Amino acid sequence: MPGDLSQPGMSRRQPQYGQARRTSGRRSLAHRISNFLIVVGVVLLVAAGGVWGFTQWRYHESAVENERLAAYAEVFENPSDAPQVDWDGLRKINGDVVGWLYVPGTTINYAVYQGEDNEQYLHHSATGNWVVSGQLFMDYQNVAPGMVDEQSIIYGHHLLNGTMFEQIAAMDDQDKFNEIGTIWYVTDQGPHELVPLLMYYSRADDQDVRRFDFNSVDEYHAYLGSLLDKSVTSRPDATRIIQGTRHVLSLVTCNYYREYYDEDGTNGRSILVCVPKVEVDAALASQT
Repeated sequence: MPGDLSQPGMSRRQPQYGQARRTSGRRSLAHRISNFLIVVGVVLLVAAGGVWGFTQWRYHESAVENERLAAYAEVFENPSDAPQVDWDGLRKINGDVVGWLYVPGTTINYAVYQGEDNEQYLHHSATGNWVVSGQLFMDYQNVAPGMVDEQSIIYGHHLLNGTMFEQIAAMDDQDKFNEIGTIWYVTDQGPHELVPLLMYYSRADDQDVRRFDFNSVDEYHAYLGSLLDKSVTSRPDATRIIQGTRHVLSLVTCNYYREYYDEDGTNGRSILVCVPKVEVDAALASQT
């Protein structure tokens, strides 16, 4: 009879029932694993979103600080016009201010500070708050307010949101380098109109970057020539300009090229060397 469990045909189906239970168990385990992985994925997405949101908030804090300071400098559409800076107003906020850096055609329009060391303004604002961007700052070993030593150095972060010195770092592309014709560094003693000369890379622990004075003009020019030899972008007439150069302003920021990381993993540096326009004009005129 079809319903008789004693029939041989029915007895042969019993292993199939047990196999179905085992298959169901495996499916249940796979389902639990799938749910677990979904939960882990959601947690990771939430964590990543939190990190992204926190980073954006840090960028926002920095932007707010710098927008407040930007109110103390008036810039003009004509790149040949120097910014007008309210030094008294800036000093009421922080007496460490030494200059103002403005690069027409970019977002670079910032006050420059000088601390007791090169850590003070790395991640602190002019008002003393911790901010991811810090402030632009001059090397503590330079003579204030800058453009006194044969090399003055200003440091700024390479932030991936396009602020601070990100656009300086981008000048390792020759087309972008060529787009920047004027850089203004203004102090309470007067404006300095500069032009980009060259950009080179270095490791963070390369102390040859931080040379401020030289024993002779020949030694100084040899130093600048060595920078030109390892430059990644430069003016075509850089060699001629170097022969008449007496001062440079070097803008230093991070780069993210692994070959320039030092032994402890600190990222490399991109250095833009700028020369006063008056010295450029004099050097080229003397060789015609």
